[in-house]
Amino acid sequence: MKIAYKHLVECIPSNPSINEISDKLFQLGHEHEITNDIFDMEITPNRGDCLSVRGLLRDLRLFYDVNLDKNLYKKKLEHLDLNFENKAIDFCKNISFLKIEIDEIPSYYKNELSDYLSELNLKSNNFFTDVSNYISYETGQPTHCYDFSKLGNKLKLGFTDRKISFNTLLDKTIELKENEMVFFDRNNKVINLAGVIGGSDTACDKSTKSVIVECAHFSPEIIIGKSVLYDIKSDASHKFERNTDPCCHEFVLRRFLKVIEDHTKIKKTEMFNKSYIDFKQKVIPNDTNKINKILGTDLSSQDCDEYLCKLEFEVDENFLKVPAYRNDVENINDIAEEIARAMGYDNIGLDSFKISINDQLNLNFEEKKIKKLLIDNGFYEVINNPFVSANEMKSISIDNPIDSNKKFLRTSLKESLLQNLLYNERRQHDSVKLFEIADVYFSEPFSSKRLLGIIASGRVDKNYEDFSRQIDDKYIKDILSSSITNFDYQFINIPRESLDTKIKNHISYIEIEIDSSLAVNYEIDTKDENRLKIIQYKPISDFPSSIRDISFSVKDYRNCNILEQLILSFENRLLKEVFVFDYFNNSKKNEIKIGFRFIFQSTESTVTDVQVNEVINEVITSALKIESISIPGLS
Repeated sequence: MKIAYKHLVECIPSNPSINEISDKLFQLGHEHEITNDIFDMEITPNRGDCLSVRGLLRDLRLFYDVNLDKNLYKKKLEHLDLNFENKAIDFCKNISFLKIEIDEIPSYYKNELSDYLSELNLKSNNFFTDVSNYISYETGQPTHCYDFSKLGNKLKLGFTDRKISFNTLLDKTIELKENEMVFFDRNNKVINLAGVIGGSDTACDKSTKSVIVECAHFSPEIIIGKSVLYDIKSDASHKFERNTDPCCHEFVLRRFLKVIEDHTKIKKTEMFNKSYIDFKQKVIPNDTNKINKILGTDLSSQDCDEYLCKLEFEVDENFLKVPAYRNDVENINDIAEEIARAMGYDNIGLDSFKISINDQLNLNFEEKKIKKLLIDNGFYEVINNPFVSANEMKSISIDNPIDSNKKFLRTSLKESLLQNLLYNERRQHDSVKLFEIADVYFSEPFSSKRLLGIIASGRVDKNYEDFSRQIDDKYIKDILSSSITNFDYQFINIPRESLDTKIKNHISYIEIEIDSSLAVNYEIDTKDENRLKIIQYKPISDFPSSIRDISFSVKDYRNCNILEQLILSFENRLLKEVFVFDYFNNSKKNEIKIGFRFIFQSTESTVTDVQVNEVINEVITSALKIESISIPGLS
C-alpha cells in the first residue's frame, strides 16, 4: 500500500519531516520503504484499520496533534427506494447504497482528488470511479459505483448456484465457481463479485452522471483467497480480507458526496441503509496492574489511560471500550501491546530475566541422582510438550488441544526425544546425548508411569581420546549400571533408514520406568538439597557465527593432553565453542595430527575477521609454547 507523505503531513500542524514520521511509523510496527516521498507500507494482516491515510493518522495521534476532521456533505439525504434483497446476511451484516445524480461531469480535478492522482502517479478512469478509489485511499473503506442507467432499481446479494462466466470491469472474463457471493441485477445476471471486483455490464464510464454507490461490510472469511483464486489484483479484497469498520458507512458516503460537491453540482442524493445486526463495542476490563505485569513496567493508571484515549478507546475506571475499527483488540494482552507501541519498546526498561527453581520441589531424590549421573557424563536434559500427533494404542485423546495436530498424550518418550536428536544433528552437532524424565499416560484403564528416556548418537565426547569412539548401547549401559540397580531395561532399535537424515551413526535409545524399586548409588551434595538455584537467561544471538579450524602437529604424545586442556579451557567473550573435529595418529612418523574447531559469535554484532584473528593468534601463540607442538603450513 502506497501513501503519499504529503497526505499525512498536511493533517499534522507541527509539519514533521518525512524521516521523523518514518521513525514513528516503525515504532508503531508499520514496516515500510520510502521512494520519492511515498511510503510503501507493509501493514500486518491484523491491522486492516491502517490501510488508509486516515488509519495511519489515527495511530500517529500518539505523537502529534492530528486534524482528522474532514469536510462532509451536510445536506439531508433522502431515502432511496431501492428494491434490495440480501441472501447473504451471515457474511454481509451492514450495507448502504447511495444514489447520486450530478449536473455535469467536471472537466478537471482539484483539491484532494487532483493531489491523489498526481502524487501517486495514477491514471484517471472516470469521475465516479476516481472518487471511489480516492475515498478508499483516504478512509480505508472500499466502495463500488454502478451506472444507474445500466443497473436499474433492483439488486440482490446472494450466491451462485452453478459455474458462471463473468466479465469484470478490467475486460477480463473469469469462470466463477458455484456458491460464490455475488450481486445480481434485475435480470438475475451477475454484475459484481462481492468485495472483489465489479462487472463490465454496469461499470461507470466517462459519460456517467447517475450512480448507485455500494458501501458494505463483508466478513473476511468470505473474501479471503478470492483475488488469488481468480488472479485479480483488487484493492477492495485486500482491505475486506483484513476487516473493515462496520460503523463508518454514513461518514464514508458523506465524504464521497463532499468530494463530488467540490467538483460539480449535485442534483439529487438518496440513501438506503440496512443493518442486520447491532454492532456493539467490545468491552475489556481496565486493569493497569495486569498491564504493568505483562510489560514489566510501573506505569500509572493516568499514563495508560492517556495513551488509550489518544487511540480512541473509551476509558473509565473499570472498563475500556474498543473502537469499532480495531478488530485486532480482544483482551488485556492486546491492550498492553498498544501501551508498548505507544511507549516504544526500546523505552521499556530491561531487568535481568531470572527463573527461580526450588531444586527439591516435586522432585524425587532418586531422580536428582539420576540427573546428576547423566549430566556428569555429558548428557543434556530436555523437557518436551506431552502432546503428540500419533494415536497409539491406549493413547488418551484431548477434547480441547492447544494444537489440533497434537491432541494425544504421550505413551512413550521416544518420538519426542528422537525429534530433539534430529533437530540437533541438522545443526551440525556430531555428538548428541539427551535425556528426559516425565510422566506418560494410558487409557483403559487410566494410568500413568514415570519414565526415564535416554537417546544418544555420534561421538562419545569432544576430546581427542574419545574422538574416534562412537556411542553405542554398551556405552549407555555401562553408565547406568555403574550406579543404578534393580532396573529393567531394553534398548529400542531406531533404524536410520526410516528417518529423513543422511547421517548413518547408530542411535541408542533406552526407556526405564522409575518406581520405588529403583536404587541409585550416586553421590549428590546434600548440603545443597534445599538451595534455591537461580538460572540466568542468556539470549540467543541474532548474528551469524564464524568458524575457524586449526590443525596441530604433536611429536610427543604426552603433550596432547596439555594442548587439549589449554585450548578447551581458553576463554574469550566471542568464543562460544571449541571441540576436536579431527584426530589422526601416524605411528610411522611418530606424529599426531589433531584438529580443533573454533566457533565465534557475538550477541551485539557480526564478528569481524580482525576480531577472530586476534583470538586465533592468541591461541596459536600459547599453543606453540608447548614443546613438540607445531602447525603445518604456518610460516
